[in-house]
Amino acid sequence: MQALKHPRCRLYTSHMSTDFAPQNDEALDQAARWLADVGLRPTRQRLSLAALLVGDGRDRHVTAEGLFGAAIDRGEKVSLATVYNTLRAFCEVGLLNEITVDATRSYFDTRTDDHPHFFHEDQQKLTDAPADELEITRLPKAPEGFEVSRVDVVIRLRRKG
Repeated sequence: MQALKHPRCRLYTSHMSTDFAPQNDEALDQAARWLADVGLRPTRQRLSLAALLVGDGRDRHVTAEGLFGAAIDRGEKVSLATVYNTLRAFCEVGLLNEITVDATRSYFDTRTDDHPHFFHEDQQKLTDAPADELEITRLPKAPEGFEVSRVDVVIRLRRKG
């Protein structure tokens, strides 16, 4: 495991860079289209981060720290705060969904339709769960003056034994 060499980020990256799209002209074009579809201004940093997220058209579940590490690995001059702000901006316009797995960790999902997730506790990894196998028959009534905006289903997994 290789430690990420940045003073404000003490996490480890072993495979994070390979989990992201390659940085090339095609990825940047895809990122520009992704931002243009929602009218988001394509700043250099937004384009770079968007290319890492969707440049190859694959769906991803990423943490801000993981995206930050991938950007640094690719030579992008970006702060962790900028990564967080960019991910929040992407969520606000519907490009990403934020999935909170506990009080200290959120994942950002490029797949924005309603679907459940598995959280692999031993790997700290979020993956899609089969939606056709989930059945929610009833939700509690929302308190007066409120409506249900979304239901996140996160199924926590740990290895037996």
